[in-house]
Amino acid sequence: MLEFWKDFMGNEDGVGVVEIVLVLVVLIGLVLIFKGNISKLMNNIFKEINKKSKEVYN
Repeated sequence: MLEFWKDFMGNEDGVGVVEIVLVLVVLIGLVLIFKGNISKLMNNIFKEINKKSKEVYN
């Protein structure tokens, strides 16, 4: 049993996958927390783009 536990704790085969999953969870959490701020920012950016593009065409 002790040998199995040592092998289990020394095995790092899935560490990369776990790291990627944790990073994705953190990013999704941040997006959910700041969803309102991100939406406002994107709306302001697109309004400014539309305003500037109208100036170019006029």
